[in-house]
Amino acid sequence: MRTKHIFLLLLCCLSTLTLLSNCTGNGKSASKTSLTAAKGENEDGDTTKKSTYPPLDTALYDSLNVRLANGDTNGYWPVKKAAYPLPGAVLPFKRVVAFYGNLFSKKMGILGELPADQMLAKLKTEVKNWEKADPKTPVVPALHYIAVVAQGDGGKDGKYRYRMPFKQIDTVLYLAKKIDALVFLDVQVALSDIKIELPLLEKYLAMPNVHFGMDPEFSMKDGSKPGKRIGTYDAADINYVSNYLADLVKKNNLPPKILVIHRFTRKMVTNTKDIKTRPEVQVVMDMDGWGEPSLKLGTYRHWIYPEPVQFTGFKLFYKNDIKKEPKRMLTPAELMKYKPIPIYIQYQ
Repeated sequence: MRTKHIFLLLLCCLSTLTLLSNCTGNGKSASKTSLTAAKGENEDGDTTKKSTYPPLDTALYDSLNVRLANGDTNGYWPVKKAAYPLPGAVLPFKRVVAFYGNLFSKKMGILGELPADQMLAKLKTEVKNWEKADPKTPVVPALHYIAVVAQGDGGKDGKYRYRMPFKQIDTVLYLAKKIDALVFLDVQVALSDIKIELPLLEKYLAMPNVHFGMDPEFSMKDGSKPGKRIGTYDAADINYVSNYLADLVKKNNLPPKILVIHRFTRKMVTNTKDIKTRPEVQVVMDMDGWGEPSLKLGTYRHWIYPEPVQFTGFKLFYKNDIKKEPKRMLTPAELMKYKPIPIYIQYQ
């Protein structure tokens, strides 16, 4: 986390730049999408099982994305060529408010810091705060669980990551059910590979309420130990994951999966323009850096705003965000003024 703050400090001088803006429709006809859904095919012509969800209201979908663009006039937002989702999509019809962490650690996030009942009650409070800040957007709670954790010990295979036992994931699913929450399984591959770690979670990802997160910070392609420097993912890695998730959606007749990618520097995600969007997967670029409000805004402006993929997210740190003046977290009302407005919110 100290490294994250250093990177954010380097961005401080950029935070005075003006946020350029724009908003246009995504240029697809509702009739084409309706026909595709009726035929049970995606845009590549692959046959899928017939959806049991109501047809996508493309006009509403477009209007909500225009609203999220928040008056942007620079041509970035809303994303014009992103794929329409399959029926049953969460975004942008609902905002996701998630608690992040690991049940084995009180230091990795609020999810594991508090006793379960207190944690769920606090999450409900944050949901209400967002409903108050944005009454037009329903809010769904989520538990964002680090299922594969980068660590300082190489382990038996020298990969510097620890896979959580399935019983821990089962516990997270149990807790989520108590409040009708979504579940995100997050992976920090360290010296392993996303193509190895992702399939091990397939039985959970085949569930309609389970989604996925990938953290470039701990993807150490150069072979260095995690935590020594910032890692990276390329668009090819992200496309592999989204394609894998898309296959699960088609195979199991699921609503679209949400794929969250953490980011707080440019090099954490390379070749962003090559990231593909698919009807089966909704991609969220999540601003993951910590610090005072001005630094976080600077990061969002320079690493998230100008490289649009599909949707944006924003992480808030209960402890690290208040270490320096003005020693406070950003509020939902303040984040509602950003361009674009984040539709996925994560608390750590």
